Amino acid sequence: MSAPPQLGEDLTVPSGKTQTAFVVRGIDDVAFEERPLPAEPGPDDVVVAPKSITLCGSDNHYISHGRIGDFIVEKPMVLGHETAAVVTKLGKNLTNLKVGQRVALEPGKSCRVCSDCKSGYYNRCSEMVFAATPPFDGTLTSFYTLPADLCYPLPDNMSLEEGALIEPMSVAIHAVHKVAQMQHAANVLVFGAGPVGLLTCAVAKGLGARQVIAVDVQESRLKFAKEQGLAYDYYVSPKANEGESRMDYSKRCGEDIRKRFGFDERGPGGLDLVVDCSGAEVCVQTGIFALRHGGTLITVGMGAPEITLPVHLILVKELTIKGSFRYGAGCYRLALDLVARGAVNLKALISHRYAFKDAKLAFEANKAGKGQDGKPLTKAVIFGPTDEDSSLVEKK
Repeated sequence: MSAPPQLGEDLTVPSGKTQTAFVVRGIDDVAFEERPLPAEPGPDDVVVAPKSITLCGSDNHYISHGRIGDFIVEKPMVLGHETAAVVTKLGKNLTNLKVGQRVALEPGKSCRVCSDCKSGYYNRCSEMVFAATPPFDGTLTSFYTLPADLCYPLPDNMSLEEGALIEPMSVAIHAVHKVAQMQHAANVLVFGAGPVGLLTCAVAKGLGARQVIAVDVQESRLKFAKEQGLAYDYYVSPKANEGESRMDYSKRCGEDIRKRFGFDERGPGGLDLVVDCSGAEVCVQTGIFALRHGGTLITVGMGAPEITLPVHLILVKELTIKGSFRYGAGCYRLALDLVARGAVNLKALISHRYAFKDAKLAFEANKAGKGQDGKPLTKAVIFGPTDEDSSLVEKK
């Protein structure tokens, strides 16, 4: 690995050469490819060198299935979007960034002029150009260009690895703070103890929730969440009884959660907020049964496109149910603030590290949920190719 750059160091992108990228070409088909170097940045754009890229489940989904919903891989696409980088080249209008500066990347450029963008909900923009979402390339490459206002300087006490996790953490910020508008001292239940679920627990706790309960079928993940201070407590989902319908199972679990943690059906002692990061039908159903009257359920996880809900109960309890997609205005800055002042611990989530030349191994481990060392994988980070000397491109 090369020495870290110094602020103001000349990191001009080389000219007349190609850069290395890690791409998905089809189902279970990934490779290193040569790609053209970025053109001169626009007046308000920057070129950055990705240094730490953490892996997301969506990346593996594109590898395994070639699509997520209507987003279909139809040509080779560079993977990666959870990224911290170093600024290498500035557009002529820019004065707020410096070459050599470490930044967290917000990897989605919206149109900036539609009604959603103007109101701060640019995550809803129909013209969004989002890294590693077909047909747009991601950040697992030597250099990447994006608008300067989507580069957030990292505080001195924050590592590049932590900076890469600001992207998934902002998903949690959006769900808990912006969409749910969680009140201080709220009681919160989070379904799914994958990375986004763990970050959602940590964000709710960091923003002042009274109780944060993580729910999953894997007790090892839940123990990790409690031991690392990401959640206050946890609930292991039981197995369904023989012949028990999904709805009856969900009702039983919801009632058991209320009883076990002492949540009331009404009032300030009840469960205020449920965030589903699993996408599983029974989790959404269980959340509805567990919530207090007047409570809120936020869906983050993408599962089956259609599920069955107890509508009568939603009506009687006057529940609020909302979807949460990516992140919007202010999410990155709040995420950086929570981490910088120690309210959220991101370091605990990084379990495995890979050189860029081992990107394929990193994705295999991410899919398997454990590294080649046999240890459980929470978050894997790949170091950017500009930290390596030898060419990684497959020889044709």
